[in-house]
Amino acid sequence: MKKDIQFYFDVGSPTAYLAYHRLAQIKSSYDFDLQFIPILLGGVFKSTGNSSPAMIPAKGQYMGKFDLPRFAKLYGIPLNLNPHFPINTLTLMRGAVFAQQNDILGRYLDAVFGSIWVHKKNLGALDEVLATLEAADLNGQEIVEATKTQDIKDVLIANTDDAIKRGVFGAPTFFVEDEMFFGQ
Repeated sequence: MKKDIQFYFDVGSPTAYLAYHRLAQIKSSYDFDLQFIPILLGGVFKSTGNSSPAMIPAKGQYMGKFDLPRFAKLYGIPLNLNPHFPINTLTLMRGAVFAQQNDILGRYLDAVFGSIWVHKKNLGALDEVLATLEAADLNGQEIVEATKTQDIKDVLIANTDDAIKRGVFGAPTFFVEDEMFFGQ
């Protein structure tokens, strides 16, 4: 029976980057419908009282040295920890909403995730965002301008609010039908 999977993500999460690629790998072996739901992880953290593992020194060190590299190796996915982490992803996640609405989400996520988690770019800087999008043959200026519109802002807020109501406390979070899964 075909399952419905909802993938709540923020590009600033290295575990979401790994999960994004892992989902693509397993899609060829399993029959499921995948719905991408961009959220603002900072908003989730603020509402739930949670914080990035990087803010907890022992946990951040463990994840960076052991956990993330192990999953990257297991999945055969390149991963380079970003020296600019954590990155303010507000513009990037609004951009993901725009990309989703315009059927370019896969290209957008490939470019942004790769830029952050493989090439170690500072996508908290607008010039780097524009360069990343243009290099992926996406209209960076159009995407960035769209991130300033109320419609795009409202969708990201609604996605984040919905995630919190469903019990999301971090990213990546998945729902298979109504059952929640967190992390890898």
